[in-house]
Amino acid sequence: MSTMDWRVRLLGKLMPDNMIVGKSPSQIARLQKPRPHSFLMDLVAGSMKPGVTVEDGVARGGDGHIPVRSYRPTALSGTLPLIVLIHGGGWTVGTLNQYDSMASGIALAADAVVVSLDYRLAPTHPWPAAAEDCYAAFVDVVSRAQQWGADGSRVALVGDSAGGNLSAVTAMLVRDRGGPAIALQALLYPATDLTLSSPSVIENATMPVLKRPTLEAYVALYVPDPADRADPTASPLLAENHAGLPPALVQVAELDPVRDDGLRYAEALQAAGVPVRFTEYVGMPHGYLAFPRFARSATQAFSELVRELRTHLAPG
Repeated sequence: MSTMDWRVRLLGKLMPDNMIVGKSPSQIARLQKPRPHSFLMDLVAGSMKPGVTVEDGVARGGDGHIPVRSYRPTALSGTLPLIVLIHGGGWTVGTLNQYDSMASGIALAADAVVVSLDYRLAPTHPWPAAAEDCYAAFVDVVSRAQQWGADGSRVALVGDSAGGNLSAVTAMLVRDRGGPAIALQALLYPATDLTLSSPSVIENATMPVLKRPTLEAYVALYVPDPADRADPTASPLLAENHAGLPPALVQVAELDPVRDDGLRYAEALQAAGVPVRFTEYVGMPHGYLAFPRFARSATQAFSELVRELRTHLAPG
């Protein structure tokens, strides 16, 4: 294992990962309330990038409508590719505001419209609510691509952490239930096995940002019944068939409890004949792209993400 960078250690102190361990549903509900941008939020996660037109709206979810936020480079005209972003947060926390930096940055760098989904959160809405929201919203957003000046035939999915899980599940549901073609699924340090069977869960149990007790708490809140955790809509790695899924970019972090979830999923996709680009970022903790000022590899990882998006979303 590589030596831990001092910035990663500092991040671990600034972002204690026991936010939801032992908390009551009412305490978690308070954590889920959207918060306006603040100095600390922008210091850690970055701020909205200038040069982007932002609009709030709604999309069809699994049971009613969910909020969405679109980001479009202001200087660009004409029809642009469409990227649907699914945020992380352990299926339990995470807001559109926290992902303004990532979403606006992707829109600018990839010359694309990004639509970010704000799905229902556990424990009030346990599995499969988030999965059903993301599938329904993805299909709805793509069907309305023209609303944002986007091309519904050039579409990518991007998700990090729990959002990586939900992106993989959404791609699988699109394959199985029908839906628009997906040019690329970009899965950033995704959790793909909620039975927590990956060796890295033990190996990296005490690393900064995400520790094993917090990972276990997130999974228990999202999928309370252990018998459900092997369902492919909770654990896409455990699906019987991975053939016919979209090409994938899978990024993982060396110091992450779910590192091997991403590795194993990339291997499963490759075994099924799906084109995969896999990258492990040495010395990085879980969530490195969400902390660009503290993760030395964030710039390189973001560049790789944008390069893959541009390649797969290029016109015919």
